[in-house]
Amino acid sequence: MAKSLYYKIDKCLGCKSCEIACAIAHGEGGNIFLTIREGVLPRKKVYYCEGKNYPLSCLHCKEHPCVNACIAGALTYDAEKKLVLHDEKKCVGCWICVMVCPYGAIRPDFKKKIPLRCDKCKDKDKPQCVIACPTKAIIWEEETVI
Repeated sequence: MAKSLYYKIDKCLGCKSCEIACAIAHGEGGNIFLTIREGVLPRKKVYYCEGKNYPLSCLHCKEHPCVNACIAGALTYDAEKKLVLHDEKKCVGCWICVMVCPYGAIRPDFKKKIPLRCDKCKDKDKPQCVIACPTKAIIWEEETVI
């Protein structure tokens, strides 16, 4: 069974350690200084609303409206891994995926002209946001079926 990211909103401090870890994980330098110099943006974002912090990242929806709307075929869904995958080489930067995401989890990177969305650190054993979270507000576990 595939693993998913879950959030305990009541534990999130809004420290943005997850955002920093995400940017470092997706940068080429592998450290905060090179990540800042490269201008790498995090794929995860923490929002503050009415006294609470809300970490937000791509949910890799089973119905995946972003994949269905992608005019370039840059987004695909891997049913086995339950991941929405993004091929940056095919992406034309039209932002349709940004517009159709029902959760607002996909954001534009205007510098690279590509959408930013969580890939669950697909090349690593565990998403780096999970490791970086000091309060364990981000949980990485098997999907629960309701």
